[in-house]
Amino acid sequence: MTVPDRATFETLYAGQAPWDIGKAQQAFVDAADQISGSILDAGCGTGDTALFFAARGQRVTGIDFLEEPIKRAKRKAVERGLAATFLVKDALSLKDWNERFDCVIDSGLFHVFADADRKKYVAGLATVLKPGGRLFLLCFSDEEPGTQGPRRVSKQELHEAFAQGWDIESIRPTRVETRPDLKDFTFSAGGPKVWFAVIRRVA
Repeated sequence: MTVPDRATFETLYAGQAPWDIGKAQQAFVDAADQISGSILDAGCGTGDTALFFAARGQRVTGIDFLEEPIKRAKRKAVERGLAATFLVKDALSLKDWNERFDCVIDSGLFHVFADADRKKYVAGLATVLKPGGRLFLLCFSDEEPGTQGPRRVSKQELHEAFAQGWDIESIRPTRVETRPDLKDFTFSAGGPKVWFAVIRRVA
């Protein structure tokens, strides 16, 4: 499956991206009580998940490598009267950042990376996440049929990616919501099948 490039995301954000549903995915809502302290939303898009946690009183920083979604995220924060930090920043550069967080949330970022970039991303996560902190990761599952949308990820791949210095506490199957007006993509009835993983930084 082709790994999307920058132009693909720029095109998607020129309109309404399929995942831009105006609210946090239900998996993060359900896990909200486990997600505490300072939070990094890696690949935050237009900010709905970050703002969900900001509304709960969390200190949240959202990053995305494109300016357009970050502009929209900042606008939403103002409109909703919420305090959150949004930065144009590539998640592959986390290793060079001096910020540290208690939790990281990843709502559909991990699955966009090629193998080499996946390793770089995980190394960056290990840098910015405090020891004992948790990563909450939502990614497309290899149980989702077809080839439309992002690259599928197996449980085994998650275990391999987080084998060193991490403890995978849980990986459970769930679904994600996409925009109801999607025309160019066809996914499973009830929403694409995904994994929701809780992974603790141990070293």
